[in-house]
Amino acid sequence: MLLTDTHTHLYYETDEVKQAALLQRCFDQGIDRLFLPNVDVASISRIDELVSRYPENCFAMSGLHPCEVGENYADVLAEIKANIPSRKIYAIGEIGIDLYWDKSTLKYQQEAFAIQIGWAKEMGLPIVIHCREAFDEVFEVLEQHKDEKLFGILHCFTGNVEQARRCIDLGFYLGIGGVLTYKKANLDLVLYDIPLEHIVLETDSPYLAPVPFRGKPNESSYLIHIAKKVAEIYQLSVEEVAEITTANSRKIFNV
Repeated sequence: MLLTDTHTHLYYETDEVKQAALLQRCFDQGIDRLFLPNVDVASISRIDELVSRYPENCFAMSGLHPCEVGENYADVLAEIKANIPSRKIYAIGEIGIDLYWDKSTLKYQQEAFAIQIGWAKEMGLPIVIHCREAFDEVFEVLEQHKDEKLFGILHCFTGNVEQARRCIDLGFYLGIGGVLTYKKANLDLVLYDIPLEHIVLETDSPYLAPVPFRGKPNESSYLIHIAKKVAEIYQLSVEEVAEITTANSRKIFNV
């Protein structure tokens, strides 16, 4: 069985011994592919260090998280982009719009989002979208840039069926994580209407730990609990869920 965590911040753990233990727990569960979203300039070196130690398992992205977007976003983007030619990256991400923490930066977030979509198209890469309390704003930007070069993942999808279908129509897979296991989220009801061929699995560790670890730090090895819940919804084996969702991740990241 081969499971893929399409979104994990494993590099937040800087202690090499603890980091190695996190990875080993993944491998013990068949979680052998881990994609690392970038959030700011400082995280670039931390991601690259982890990739250098686990080149067969860890895969880098590059981008500026919307919560890190401020008035000086153009300078930060220039620094992030300057690092791309020397790195092997598999997506532009995580990028997008977040209106949960700060609505005052919406204009900057929209502009940074659009610029990074342009990078992805230039490089033939997918984008990995962070969207929090901003579906309408994210869709507005995506509609403006919609073409055959626009594709990727709507990370941490928690929307309704209509929003799920709109994402799919725009060329995106739904990133499904620990929220699926929360009783009041009702995300399972959405997935009943969405074929598994449009879904990838993720943890967003160390955030959003699934049941039975809700409220505790998340880790990529907990992806197995998300996979089991998905298997229950689709009435498949965990092995079948792993095969289909990993195949989906290969289509997106081309690795």
